[in-house]
Amino acid sequence: MFALTPLSLFYSVNILTLTHFQCFSVTSPAPSTVRPCTLQNRFQPAFTANGDYVIGGIFPLHYNQEMPDLNCTYRPPPVRFDPRAFRWALTMKLAVEEINQSTQLLPNYTLGYKIFDSCAYPLTGQRAAVAVLNGISEEESPTCSDASLLLAVIGESGSAQSIVVSRILQPFRIPMISYFSSCACFTDRRSYPTFFRVIPNDDYQVKAIAQLLVRFNWTWVGVVRGDHEYGRFALQGLLRELKGTKVCVAYQEMIPLLYNRQKALEIMQVESNSLAKVVVVFSAEGEMTPFLRDYMIQNITGIQWVASEAWVTASVFTGSEYYPFLGGTIGFGIRRGHISRLSDYLMTVSPENYPNNPLVKELWEALYGCSPHAPSASQLPLCTGQEILLVQHSAYMNTSSPRVAYNVYKAVYAVAHSLHNLLLCKPGMGPFENNSCAQSNNVLPWQVLKFNIAGEEVNFDLKGDSVPYYDIINWQKGTSGNIEFVNVGLFDGTKAAGEELVIYEDKLTWAGHQREVPVSVCSASCPPGSRKAVRRGEPICCFDCIPCDSGKISNETNSVECIFCPEDFWSNEDRTICIPKKVEFLAYDSLGIALTVISVVGACLTIGVFLVFFHHRNTAVVRVNNSELSFFILFALTFCFLCSLVFIGEPTRWSCMLRHTAFSITFSLCISCILAKTLVVLAAFTATRPGDNIMKWLGPKHQRVIIFSCTMVQVIICAAWLIDASPYPSRNTKYERSKIILECSVGSSLAFWCVLGYIGLQACLCFVLAFLARKLPGNFNEAKFITFSILIFCAVWLAFIPAYISSPGIYADAVESFAILASSFGLLFCLFAPKCYIILLKPEKNTKQHLMAHNHSYIVKTMDESRCDITHRKCFTSSSTSGSNGEAPPC
Repeated sequence: MFALTPLSLFYSVNILTLTHFQCFSVTSPAPSTVRPCTLQNRFQPAFTANGDYVIGGIFPLHYNQEMPDLNCTYRPPPVRFDPRAFRWALTMKLAVEEINQSTQLLPNYTLGYKIFDSCAYPLTGQRAAVAVLNGISEEESPTCSDASLLLAVIGESGSAQSIVVSRILQPFRIPMISYFSSCACFTDRRSYPTFFRVIPNDDYQVKAIAQLLVRFNWTWVGVVRGDHEYGRFALQGLLRELKGTKVCVAYQEMIPLLYNRQKALEIMQVESNSLAKVVVVFSAEGEMTPFLRDYMIQNITGIQWVASEAWVTASVFTGSEYYPFLGGTIGFGIRRGHISRLSDYLMTVSPENYPNNPLVKELWEALYGCSPHAPSASQLPLCTGQEILLVQHSAYMNTSSPRVAYNVYKAVYAVAHSLHNLLLCKPGMGPFENNSCAQSNNVLPWQVLKFNIAGEEVNFDLKGDSVPYYDIINWQKGTSGNIEFVNVGLFDGTKAAGEELVIYEDKLTWAGHQREVPVSVCSASCPPGSRKAVRRGEPICCFDCIPCDSGKISNETNSVECIFCPEDFWSNEDRTICIPKKVEFLAYDSLGIALTVISVVGACLTIGVFLVFFHHRNTAVVRVNNSELSFFILFALTFCFLCSLVFIGEPTRWSCMLRHTAFSITFSLCISCILAKTLVVLAAFTATRPGDNIMKWLGPKHQRVIIFSCTMVQVIICAAWLIDASPYPSRNTKYERSKIILECSVGSSLAFWCVLGYIGLQACLCFVLAFLARKLPGNFNEAKFITFSILIFCAVWLAFIPAYISSPGIYADAVESFAILASSFGLLFCLFAPKCYIILLKPEKNTKQHLMAHNHSYIVKTMDESRCDITHRKCFTSSSTSGSNGEAPPC
C-alpha cells in the first residue's frame, strides 16, 4: 500500500472517508501516532490478479442506478448489466495475460490488474477509484503502508466519472489513461496533469460534426445531451464551431443523469414539434437506452440522428426493433482495430469456468434470460448448461471491428511498453534528472509518462490527447433485419483544414431508409433571384425570401443581398442574370408608323389644297382670300407636316439639330403668314376708302416684309441656339432604369423655350387681331376662321407643354410630333376647309356677286389695293372703278 504522508492525507482524507476506509492522523507527525486504517466496507464485484506491477481498471459494468446517499456503508444496487462494458473489462484482462506470456515485453516481470465497476455514475466511480488505490485485495491491506505497486489506471468511460477518478489519483501522481472519455475539459493540464486518453478530444469530434452539418446543408438542428461534463463541454464546443456557419441550433435539451421518463417525454415533444429533423446527441449508451425505449413507444419517426462516439457503435441498439426509429443514424466512431485472440477469449467465459464470479452470472442472465445457478432474487429460470455464445449476442460478441475495446487494449499495452522502456534504461542515459533511470524495484507512477505500443505508436501531446481520427458510421439494415454499423467515411484531424472530412455519399442510407439527404431547415432556401431577410427576434437561419428589386440580381441560392447590375445592363424577369438594357427610341413601329402615316396624309392634303387653290386661282373665293398669302401658308404647312418625320428614327446629331429648328422655323413662317393675312383683313374692314394710307402699308411687298421679318427673328434664335448649345443625342436612363432611351437633348433649355415662346407670341398677337375682327360684317369673314384656327393652335400647344414634361421616354417625342401634326391639321382645316367646300361643292357661291352681298367694302379694297391676279397681274375691280371694257387696270 501507499505510505501516506501528512501532505497526501491533506488532499485525500475528505475523499477517502466517503468510501472504503478511514485514515486518521494526530497532531504529531511521528510514525507512532499514526493509527491504522480500518475497513468500513468492501467493494464488489471485481476482477483482481497479482503481479510485480499492477494496473487498475474501471469500467461501467452496470448503469441506470438510483441515487446513492453518503452513508459510508451504502452499496448502490445495480439495475442493468452492460455486456458491452464487460467485454471491455475482459479485453483488459486479455491484454495483461498476453503481456505476461510475452517473451519480448517485460520478460522478467508480471503485470497484475484490479478491475472495478463504476456503475456509470460519478459517486460510484469515486468508490471504485479508492478501491483501486488499495492493495490487491482488501483483506491483505489492513494498514496504509508500503510503496504502491499501482502504475496506472485504465479508465473511465464517462467524462463525469473520469473527472472524479482523475482528481482522486492526482495527489499520488498516478497516470490515468481513458479509453472513452472525450470531454474537452481534460485539456486543462493544471486541473488534470496526470490524465491521458487514447480517444480523440471532443474538440475534434464537434469540429467533425459541424463540418458534417454544413456538408449536408442542415441549417436547423436540435441538440440533446446528457447531464454531465461530457455533454456540457461537447455542446459548448459545437456551438463554438457553428459560429460563422449557416447552421443554427433550434433547441438544446438535456437527458437527466438519473433517467426521468416525464422529462424524456417533454424532450420528445420538442423534437416532434420542431422543424429541425436532424438531432445531434451527446450522451452515453446507458442514458440513451431508456430514452430510446420510450422514443419507440411514442412511435416517433422521421428524425435523422447524429450520434456522438459515446453511443454510435453501441451494440445494444442493433436489434431489428430499433431500425424503423434509428435506421440511417450517422455519427463518428472511434477508430477500429484488430485484436486477434479476443473472440476466442470471450468464448471461454462461462459459469463453469467462473463459478464464483457474479459478473459472469449476470452476463448469462442478460444474454439468455436464465440463471446459471439456483434461482435467485432475479426470479429467472435455471439455465440448462447447454447455452453457447453466438454471434447474435452482439452486445458482448461484437469483435469483428472493436473500437472501445481496442482503445482499452492499446492503453494496457501503452503502459506495458512504457514500463518496459523504464526497466531497460541504462544508467546515465535516463529520462529523469541528471539522466537517471527509474529503480526497477520501485518504479513510481509518475515516471510512466511516454506511452507507445509495437505496431501502432500511441503518442500523447502536451494536453494528454492522442491522434484525432474517427470513422464515420452509418446505421443500415442488414440481411437479417438487424442494424449494421457501416463505415462510410473518415475524419482525419491531422489533415489540412477543409480536407479532414471524407464521406462516401453513395453508401449512405438516411432515416426512413431513404437515399436522399434529409432536409432540416427553419426556412426553405431562397432561390436565385431573391435574398434572405432575417426575421426580427429569430435566429439567422429563420428568414423570409424577398425578391430582388429591379436592376438587382442574385445568382446563388440563399444570397444574403442582391447586387446591382452594371450601368448598361438590367436584371431579367427572374432577377438571376444581368442582360443588356433594351434600347428604345421612337422607331418605325406601330406608334412611329401611325405618326408617319398621319404626317404624310397631312402633307398630301396640304398639297391637294394647294392644287385646288392653284387650279381655281381666278375664282372669287381664292382671290378674295389673298391667294399669295394662302399659297405661302400652304407651303409652310406642308413642311410643318413633314418636319414631324424627323422625330421618328434613331436620333443622330444632325437629326437632333434639325428637329426643333425645322418645326420652329416652319411654324413661325406659317404663323407669320396668318398674321399678315389678319392685318390685311383688319385693315380692309376698318379703312373708309380704297386710297386710305393704312392699305398702302399693307400691300403685297409690305406683307412679304412682315412675313420675312417675323420668320427671320425665329431663324436668328435657332442659329444662336445651334451655335451656343445645339441639341445632341443622349442616352436617358432616368425615365425607365430598365431601358436606355435614345432621345435628343435640347442642349439649351432657354433656347428651346425661347423658340416655343416666340411662336406662342406670334400666335397670341394673331389671335388678338383676329378676335377684334371676328364680328365685322360680311358674307365671308376671314377673321372668324383665323380666330378659330389660332384658338385651336394655342390649345394644342398649351396642352403640349405639361404633356411633354410628364411624358416618359419615347413618348415625349411622340407628344411633340403629335402636337405638330394636330396644330397643323387645325390650321389647315380651319383656314382652308370652308374655302375648299365652296370651291368644290358650292361653286354657285364662288362669285363676285355672292361675296359682295355683305362684304362689299372688304372685297373692293382688297381687290383694288392688295390682291393681284398671279397669272395676268391685273386687278379685279368693281364696276365703279373698271374701265369701259370691264377689265381691271394694271396693279
